[in-house]
Amino acid sequence: MVARRRKTSSTESEANQGPERTCAVTRAKLDPAELIRFVVDPEGAIVPDLSCKLPGRGVWVRGDADTVGEAARSNAFARSLKRSVTVPEALAAQVEALMRRRALEALSLANKAGLLVTGFAKVDTAVGRGDAAALLHATEASADGSGKLDRKMKAVLGHIAEETGEKLELHIVNQFDSTELSLATGRLNVVHAALTRGGATEKFLREAGRLRAYREDGGAGTAKPSDMRSDTERA
Repeated sequence: MVARRRKTSSTESEANQGPERTCAVTRAKLDPAELIRFVVDPEGAIVPDLSCKLPGRGVWVRGDADTVGEAARSNAFARSLKRSVTVPEALAAQVEALMRRRALEALSLANKAGLLVTGFAKVDTAVGRGDAAALLHATEASADGSGKLDRKMKAVLGHIAEETGEKLELHIVNQFDSTELSLATGRLNVVHAALTRGGATEKFLREAGRLRAYREDGGAGTAKPSDMRSDTERA
């Protein structure tokens, strides 16, 4: 059976053409996943296109707050597009806010898909059964409670690796406070949570990892000490 070819839009063509893009600031060639795409809106203002779906010619910038800030200060967007544009003064903060929203929306979808459990006892049980694919700790969670769950999950994943030879990753996300986690999941006082395996979990981890890289890799100046752990470790 011959698959019917769908006509690709100019935006899709640009996003899919070649494995790398050039950062407008550093001139480094990077995978599109490491970059942020920006376009010009009808009023001539630069807007972030995190989903790479907006029409128009894109400008690609390395996905960290420092580089986005430098792009805004150095006239990189106008040079790349060869036209006058308006750049929001707080562009770097705007991008971070959009990334946070996307990650929390992805968490909400994972919750609706039935992939989320909350509460220390339920999370502990899920970890012990080997069901947990990722742990979430609110920024205000106690180090003792978080550490206990992290160590248990690492031990469980290590045991799975010994028995099956399968190397699983230990995903720990601690970039959001309890209020954000509670609003995203529609539950009260979420401090500890676990995500089980599924497509919605993978999407959330991608979005959360992108946000972490944006804040930490570029030294955005807004990261809290509790954010500075990697959200992915090898068990």
